Amino acid sequence: MLADNYAAYDRNKTRGVPRAGAALLHGLVYCGECGHKLLVQYKGGTRYLCNFLRQQYGVPVCQNLPGDPIDAWVVAAFFAALAPVELDAYARAVAAAGETTAQLDRARRQELERLRHQAALAERQFTRVDPDNRLVADELERRWEAALRALRAAEDAAAGPPGDPALVALPDELRAAFTDLGRHLPRLWRRGHLTQPQKKALLRCLLDKVVLHRTARDRVRVRIVWRGGATTTRDIPVPVGALADLTGAAEMERRVLALAAGGVADDAIARELTRHGYRSPQRRVVLPSTVKTIRLRHRVLRQPSQSHPRHVAGHLTVPQLAQKLDVTPHWLYDRIHNGRIPMSKDPATRLYLVPDDAAAIDELRALAQQHSHSGSRKGYPGA
Repeated sequence: MLADNYAAYDRNKTRGVPRAGAALLHGLVYCGECGHKLLVQYKGGTRYLCNFLRQQYGVPVCQNLPGDPIDAWVVAAFFAALAPVELDAYARAVAAAGETTAQLDRARRQELERLRHQAALAERQFTRVDPDNRLVADELERRWEAALRALRAAEDAAAGPPGDPALVALPDELRAAFTDLGRHLPRLWRRGHLTQPQKKALLRCLLDKVVLHRTARDRVRVRIVWRGGATTTRDIPVPVGALADLTGAAEMERRVLALAAGGVADDAIARELTRHGYRSPQRRVVLPSTVKTIRLRHRVLRQPSQSHPRHVAGHLTVPQLAQKLDVTPHWLYDRIHNGRIPMSKDPATRLYLVPDDAAAIDELRALAQQHSHSGSRKGYPGA
């Protein structure tokens, strides 16, 4: 335990002592691309970062993965491993391991008997040869010595220390304790009765390592290597920054438009899409706001008053101005709110209106071009 707690991260050999950080798999996670150990980063939430090759060779980071969904699935797999069905599987594994050990013992005894027979046969052949026939005697002596060496090596291997320890059948009281643990540990875990180091220490009792590999922008393949060598692999969804990064985003958008055209409400569409396995970029379910965003992007409007864009004689609304300047409406609204573009709402229409004249539009176009040259696309104040 002392050797394992030593934090030799650069050599990927030890896991380090369990610490109080939020990342439950700290010291256990490895990169599925380059094989090196992942570090923990708490900037912008819990993340697992592979920067070994960047530090050594200055190449880009292998992977930068969100930690919370990965931790949640690994903990669920850990609880499942403590379930009674897993204890039954362990009992079957003990029986299978016992049968395998018995077969190996029988094979080892048969091999020793065969080697003893060969050594005795070689000895008899050597003692019966005519001493004057030196060529034959030398060959028979060489065969006898080789048979003795093989026999001695097999006997030393049989008398040496055992290999991998055999699986031990659980006594009834220990099996009952595991069953009780499987029932109560999840409740204690979720109610905050365990500290982070205690949770990590419990996970390390069963987990040897966890290998992570991003297979898509919104998917990470997680492979748990359990103590003893068994593995469990699952592709789990992870948050992404935009709808376009989701697998199947185009099909999801098509379904939203089809259902919205039929008059189905946004929340009902969200539930239907969630039932078919779709989700929003930052959630495991489809949010009604995501449905609304897709619907409005394609001008599928709900209220009759929204059936056509508003036109005010001699003025441009914010969406119309954004189209002229080739920027997003959000970019304009952001600068209106932070005072970069001085403007107030028209009392009659309650809209932000810009005079539809060349001078005003040219002034705003210059501001938009300055924004474009700066390389900022996020629309933060001061960008």
